[in-house]
Amino acid sequence: MYSTRLSLPPRIKVLEALGALADGRVRKESENFFSVVSSDGSRTYRVYVERVGQREFRACSTDNGTVFRRYVGYPIISVMMLLGYLRRDLEVEKALSSIPWRRLNETLKKYALVENEVMKVVSSRGVNPRVVYATVSRVMTELGELIITLDEKICGAGIAEEESTD
Repeated sequence: MYSTRLSLPPRIKVLEALGALADGRVRKESENFFSVVSSDGSRTYRVYVERVGQREFRACSTDNGTVFRRYVGYPIISVMMLLGYLRRDLEVEKALSSIPWRRLNETLKKYALVENEVMKVVSSRGVNPRVVYATVSRVMTELGELIITLDEKICGAGIAEEESTD
């Protein structure tokens, strides 16, 4: 069986994962299988996460980042948070609810620009962006300490669409 260790995602994917949790878009389907609905509701990603060692996981997801870029996509991050493998911050989650991620990604085309827009929203909701950045940094550190191996056969991951942002 061919497998690949997934790399760390762009930092904004942590924000997207927290937003998915805040919006209730992450659902357990069966043992180790989950579905994560995109922010605009047009896509549902199939996600599998299985702990196979103390800091080792086998995972797959049909999102673009996981399939095409081989990084830990936001659906996997959100499932790992839901399962308690990555810490959550409910204040930050709440501040990231109802963000139109897909529209922002497609319109602005650069994650840095999307992040700037999201931080404006977070600030308008009374959360200091420094708190959000600290949460992202903590989760990125936690992800860096894990070995997450892609097993795309489980999800049939080759069916995602190419993503258009960096």
